[in-house]
Amino acid sequence: MKNAILILLFIFISCTNTKEQHQKIIVIQPLGDFNIEQAKSVFNKIKTINPNVVLRANIPFPKNAFYQARNRYRADTIIKTIKENVGKDSVIVGLSNSDISVTKGKNKDWGVMGLGYHPGKSCVVSDFRLSKRNKEVQFYKVVLHELGHTEGLPHCPVKTCLMRDAEGKNHLDEETNFCLKCKKYLIGKGWKLNHPAT
Repeated sequence: MKNAILILLFIFISCTNTKEQHQKIIVIQPLGDFNIEQAKSVFNKIKTINPNVVLRANIPFPKNAFYQARNRYRADTIIKTIKENVGKDSVIVGLSNSDISVTKGKNKDWGVMGLGYHPGKSCVVSDFRLSKRNKEVQFYKVVLHELGHTEGLPHCPVKTCLMRDAEGKNHLDEETNFCLKCKKYLIGKGWKLNHPAT
């Protein structure tokens, strides 16, 4: 009987450790002249939900991502390019102070705050369209939103959830946290979401 209990305890501990070991590495990748202090702030906040986080030095935007007609960068080209710079158990977040855009329906060049593969290995976030009043808080919310997409989360109908669809507007001040359903999903992926900011 003692042996059976020890075996069950060993299996339980092994399963718990396996979950920790398979948590993705989050790579923070500043783009262009992105502010390094701002990048460090994102890095420190991400560390509270995943200790496996790396802050890289700034790199240039991919040359083919620049859309000269609007003086901004194509988000889809950025995430396609930067995903090649990480391993299979990693996800990379591009940080931008410049404007980014995507094709949305008939609109060839739709300005966005962020874009991420759903699910996938990369996303990009820009602070260009955020409120100047509380830009740092809003920026981190968009980072979490796009990382949520990379984990496989869709947009959420709960208006206070960080996975809410922006629908062309900035509702970030109304978003307070992940809703219970989204939070449970992310905890299942290894996120540590007991921190007040998440």
